[in-house]
Amino acid sequence: MITAAQMRAARALLQIDQRQLAEQSGLSLPTIQRMEASDGVVRGNVESLMKLVDAFQLAGIELINDGAASPTGGRGVRLTAATPPGANTNQRRGRA
Repeated sequence: MITAAQMRAARALLQIDQRQLAEQSGLSLPTIQRMEASDGVVRGNVESLMKLVDAFQLAGIELINDGAASPTGGRGVRLTAATPPGANTNQRRGRA
């Protein structure tokens, strides 16, 4: 799950705009705009949500869900080391 607030925070950490996120995720700009305009958890088809999450992960963003280890609790994002270009994302997820 990802919330609209997490999307905006992740984009801010990456210093990219909605158009750049659309290009990096392979989604359309209107889809990104609709997702970010939603209230709470972003709704969309599974394929679009996976493209979005994959794009953030490749850029080094870790999405933190409720209940995940965090000194202050709540949802958020965490910037991690970016994956080197050309790395197999399936291997990172244990799907090799």
